[in-house]
Amino acid sequence: MLTITRELHDAIVAHARADHPDEACGMVAGPAGTGRPERFIPMLNAARSPTFYEFDSGDLLKLYRELDDRDEEPVIVYHSHTATEAYPSRTDVSYASEPFAHYVLVSTAEGTGPEDAFQFRSYRIVDGEITEEDVEVVEAYQP
Repeated sequence: MLTITRELHDAIVAHARADHPDEACGMVAGPAGTGRPERFIPMLNAARSPTFYEFDSGDLLKLYRELDDRDEEPVIVYHSHTATEAYPSRTDVSYASEPFAHYVLVSTAEGTGPEDAFQFRSYRIVDGEITEEDVEVVEAYQP
């Protein structure tokens, strides 16, 4: 299960909506070994495409160095789908290189959410296998 604060959830959704009609992408980092998402890191979709996302390789290298320096790890890797449901595509699966990360997809396509607003879904993707998981949105993490 992914447990995420309302603030982080809303930041991811806002980024997806702001970048629409292009796919948005980014990461939420957390202290190494905790599995707790804490630091929102929106990234630029280097592909600038409504059907594909790509992290800029230079930005990604810089980010991983920063994560290492801060003793953090990627807890959530997210991106949006602008015309389809929030389910990983074959390309998404091939890019999933963080076996312990939650892969969050937000769909900004019309007609995909409970109020036609958005879908917010989380998956684990390990060795090409997709497993959807529940998402719990909390106001704050419990100590």
